[in-house]
Amino acid sequence: MHDLFDVTGRVAVVTGGVGQLGKEFCKALLGAGAEVVIVDLPKEDDLRVRDTIDQLGRKSVQYVRASITSRNELVNALQEIQRLHSVPPHILINNAALDSPPGSPAGENGPFESYPESSWDKVMEVNAKGVMLACQVFGGAMAQEGRGSIVNISSIYGLVSPDQDIYQYRRDRGEIFYKPVAYSASKSALFNLTRYLATYWAKKGVRVNTLTLAGVFNRQDESFLAEYCKRIPIGRMAQADEYNGAVIFLASDASKYMTGSNMVVDGGWTAW
Repeated sequence: MHDLFDVTGRVAVVTGGVGQLGKEFCKALLGAGAEVVIVDLPKEDDLRVRDTIDQLGRKSVQYVRASITSRNELVNALQEIQRLHSVPPHILINNAALDSPPGSPAGENGPFESYPESSWDKVMEVNAKGVMLACQVFGGAMAQEGRGSIVNISSIYGLVSPDQDIYQYRRDRGEIFYKPVAYSASKSALFNLTRYLATYWAKKGVRVNTLTLAGVFNRQDESFLAEYCKRIPIGRMAQADEYNGAVIFLASDASKYMTGSNMVVDGGWTAW
């Protein structure tokens, strides 16, 4: 049974690997035997990058700087990965994403009717176009090799609408706050990108699945946590490492007959 989840010797690319979840996905893949490459935007001497590499082990993981919104930079990243490992990636975790955090300027979190076009464009460029480009470059190389697994990280807010009542406590204290539209629209786009590529590459041995996640505890405001957790049957947000099993399942041969699917790990959020 252990062999089903073993990815020893496989090259795994994690976009956004410097972030909270990205680091956890890297740890999980390393633990399952993969050779991990982080593709992210900060410069290599950035403190976040140094801390991430130190935590994961400098001999265990490589860092390749590239923006997922630039096809040229991704092509250069692929060439560097092939130089380091002699083969294209076997696994691609499309984790990099943008959202408007609660502390963003009022215009970012205001009513839908006045949501800025520039904010829409920025989020869609990373969360939808960036994933498409990463699939083109890394997934295309996988297809040429006749093998591979791609996991597109989506969100419950792409599967169902955000519950704006969660943020009523902010409006009650005089703030104007609504969960913005672009994140939801961009994460929803991944479902059909996944289905399209799953059927497009099915005969070339590349599997493509979506992993849909709920919120992750990150020392959020207590009022927000209280309202958010009421909406989750399990009663709490996920810890950052609680999605690792699902990532390994989708990346490994344990899911080798699974493609074009959406795996939901959300503490029961979408069961209501």
